[in-house]
Amino acid sequence: MRVHVVSDVHGNAEALARAGEGADALVVLGDLLDFVDYHEHDRGILGTLFGPEKVGTFARLRREGTRDETVAFSRSLWNSLDDPGGAVEEAIRAQYAELFAAMTAPTYATPGNVDSPHLWPEFAGDGLTIVDGEVIELGGLRFGFVGGVVLPPGATVRRTNPVWRPYLRERDEFDAAVDKLDDVQVLCTHVPPAFPELTYDVVARRQELGSTALRALIDEQQPRWSLFGHVHQPLSPRLRAGRTECRNVGHFKVTERPYVLRL
Repeated sequence: MRVHVVSDVHGNAEALARAGEGADALVVLGDLLDFVDYHEHDRGILGTLFGPEKVGTFARLRREGTRDETVAFSRSLWNSLDDPGGAVEEAIRAQYAELFAAMTAPTYATPGNVDSPHLWPEFAGDGLTIVDGEVIELGGLRFGFVGGVVLPPGATVRRTNPVWRPYLRERDEFDAAVDKLDDVQVLCTHVPPAFPELTYDVVARRQELGSTALRALIDEQQPRWSLFGHVHQPLSPRLRAGRTECRNVGHFKVTERPYVLRL
């Protein structure tokens, strides 16, 4: 059996429509949405709402400015809209309508942090299975899925009037989802297990958060594969942990190539 695996689609519906060609199944590991497009400033949700010039300024502040400057500029953008939350949801729905229509059957998908999983059931048609904190059987193997990203230590989810809420999970909640996965042979997540080589982004020059619970599962259950995305330019795209092949399946928006898993 041949399974194609993608992550970090970030709005590339055209490539997503080709991702399942030649495969018996497609696995999508999240980050479907293109929220801020740092390469094409007229695209993404911010580009749609505010135009390329504003997105260019936002991108420059993210690279060169202070956090306070970035937050202040971002707040000024949202304050310029009568209903920022409604505008963002409308833009998200427009992207999801295109992206979910591009997925070929059968597809098994779990959300990333740049996703709104509460909207997924509305767009998931026949042949698409949403899995998060669950195990399914595919090609005679047990595939375990966990979506989202763990909140950084000390951070909290903003509960009141957020313009948009990414899929960030309290550590206890994320770890509880991992604990539901039993006798897993293929571990499918958006976030990587907490190995430094897998979590360091060499372009952003920062350590992204990995999951210690995923690393513990790998140590205990030794699945054949651990597949994930999230880190766009990892220090290492792969690592061997005992019998487990840990593999970043790639930044699909840019590569437009799925990772091929032969069972």
